[in-house]
Amino acid sequence: MKQYLTKLICLFFFLGFSITQSYAQQSTLFSNVRSALKAGSSKELAKYFHETVELNINGESDNYSNAHAEIYLKDFFKKYEPVDFEYAHQGSSSEGLQYAIGNYSYSGGNFRVLIRTKKFSGTDKIYIIDFLKE
Repeated sequence: MKQYLTKLICLFFFLGFSITQSYAQQSTLFSNVRSALKAGSSKELAKYFHETVELNINGESDNYSNAHAEIYLKDFFKKYEPVDFEYAHQGSSSEGLQYAIGNYSYSGGNFRVLIRTKKFSGTDKIYIIDFLKE
């Protein structure tokens, strides 16, 4: 019985540690993404993209390589220079997909931004990012 209890305690400790590590990685990713969006830095943002990323800007959607998405967003940030970016909501699905919804402000208005991430080779990466003009 004592051996069973010890194994059970170890299992709970391991699960707790794994969940904490996963949350910390997600939290760091979304914090870094927020900084990149606030700064209008496509180069910094692209560090968190998967090899291919679905980019949707006002209904124009396509899949891009990491490098092409960075170039596309560089033009976007020039056209809509950021004033601010803040998250309105963050969450996850039961399948382990993470998401965040935020507000990207520029001098002429706002975009609602939806960022979706999932694990690729053990690391959370952005695989979809949507900008919808409000």
